[in-house]
Amino acid sequence: MATLGAWDYTILAVVMIISVAIGIYYRFVGGKQSTTTEYLLADRSMGVAPVAFSLMASFMSAITILGVSMENYQYGTMFVLINLSYVVSTPVAAYLIIPVFYRLKAASVYEYLELRFGYATRLAASLSFSLQMILYMGIVVYAPALALEAVTGLNQVFSIVIVGVVCTFYATLGGMKAVLITDIYQSLLMFAAVFSVIICAWVKAGSLEEIWRVAQENGRIDVSNFSVDPTERHTWFTQILGGSATYLAIYGVNQTQVQRLMSVRSLSAARAALWWCLPILCLLSISTCFSGLCIYWYYRDCDPVLEGRVNSRDQVMPLFVVDTMGEYTGLAGLFVSGIFCASLSTISSIISSLAAVTLEDYLKPLVRHFGKRTLTDRETLWHSKLLSLFFGALCIGMAFMAGSIGGLLQAALSIFGIIGGPLLGLFTLGMYVTKANEKGAIGGLLISLGFCLWIGFGQPKPVPQSLDMSTAGCPLDRSYAQDVFFKTAAKAEAEEEHYFYLYRISYMWYAALGFVIAFFGGWLLSWLFALLNWDSNRHIYQDADCTLIKHDLFVPPIAKRLQRRQMPRLVITATSSEIGGISVDVQQPQLDEIEWEKHKDVA
Repeated sequence: MATLGAWDYTILAVVMIISVAIGIYYRFVGGKQSTTTEYLLADRSMGVAPVAFSLMASFMSAITILGVSMENYQYGTMFVLINLSYVVSTPVAAYLIIPVFYRLKAASVYEYLELRFGYATRLAASLSFSLQMILYMGIVVYAPALALEAVTGLNQVFSIVIVGVVCTFYATLGGMKAVLITDIYQSLLMFAAVFSVIICAWVKAGSLEEIWRVAQENGRIDVSNFSVDPTERHTWFTQILGGSATYLAIYGVNQTQVQRLMSVRSLSAARAALWWCLPILCLLSISTCFSGLCIYWYYRDCDPVLEGRVNSRDQVMPLFVVDTMGEYTGLAGLFVSGIFCASLSTISSIISSLAAVTLEDYLKPLVRHFGKRTLTDRETLWHSKLLSLFFGALCIGMAFMAGSIGGLLQAALSIFGIIGGPLLGLFTLGMYVTKANEKGAIGGLLISLGFCLWIGFGQPKPVPQSLDMSTAGCPLDRSYAQDVFFKTAAKAEAEEEHYFYLYRISYMWYAALGFVIAFFGGWLLSWLFALLNWDSNRHIYQDADCTLIKHDLFVPPIAKRLQRRQMPRLVITATSSEIGGISVDVQQPQLDEIEWEKHKDVA
């Protein structure tokens, strides 16, 4: 087992110290985190650049570096097409979804659901989000611990505790400002980790063309799958349609991302941050995909899993660092620091968002209901910090449960699809359908969640078929791991037709299916409940006759149409110099086209 050198540990220590120092700095400068708005939303004063980097770093973290690289190593380049969905979906989030949230100026995005439907809907969605983030945080902390164990043999428990404690410390102490600023330099270290792999392989291969040639000859370069079969793991349709649903579930309606967009000064700045996030996100995604091809070039004749050197494909990238970077002083430490930073940025974001949601959606309503009072800003700030500490500790606990999860990338995207898709459908229903009511919305959400949880976690599932791997260049001709692999693959291929069809659906469709079921199911149930007089949407109207609707609850195009429909029209119909009066028609379409005349004598 290789070990890190003195310079590697020095780099790692400096990275950790900088993160802690930023938290301490923002605790004692500026507003000193003395208000809830400053603590949770950075006083709504952040610039575009830190928010853009933070949007990328919050979710495209260690899961991206370890998972995406191995996706291309093992299955080829079809996954890279997901970047097209980022391009397609960014304007949808920037110009349709974000303006609705920005008008609210709320710390929790689920406050929108209470205004649109009612508190029960807000609570159901908030609990779903909390479940999603708690499941996700375990995988994110487990990833760097896995990397360190593979590289240095450092105890995995110690690694998990270090990551959890450091990010909890600076997130709790420095609030949102500290989280956003640390995300900038942590993002740069993430890029450094990926490009260190690419450059190292480039030097050893002699040229990038050689890496590309080997990948192409061995079937890794392939973007030609246009199949409409939903059981195909990655196709153009899964990556663009399924990828768009996943992107919007994360960057459109997820508390963690929207909370960042609410920390800027204006709606135009929020849109700019989302647009600047796009090239940063695509650059990291594409470069990480190519790093997988670089690693494949190095292990093209001796796959380390078949050889028995590592137990999982997710350990191959750290192993590559051990095999190739040891001769370069400090380079392995730079890579490990990048992996650490990738998880630090994500966990700090999750801690902050879970603290905000728990405070706004659970604690404050409980105090109002049972205590018959509202929390002061000082009490709110104190509870926010305690909640940050609690979720930091919970994050460490969940990491110990993530060791049994295989395939980091698929596990992470599955979680976002299974829960994020139904939540996207719920928000879309509220923002687009004026007739939707609370019972229908909750019904659609629960049906969608139930279905997605069923197909997402139902067992047994077929094992994805990997592209061919070679052991021709391994020191040993045969290994136990090789025998097990081929027997498992042959058995999976022979029995695939016996698996339940819904369990064979690609994980990339989970978000899209959840969205469709929640949206159309909620729409249909709302119509049915209204028809039976079991529910209505009267509370979104400003008058007893249900004619003046609260148009700000809907996406801008629909809001403008509703506003025009409700705006009185002034029409001059006649003038008369003889009577010295004016006849005026004021037409209000929303008030049953009532017309009246007002005459005023001036003679």
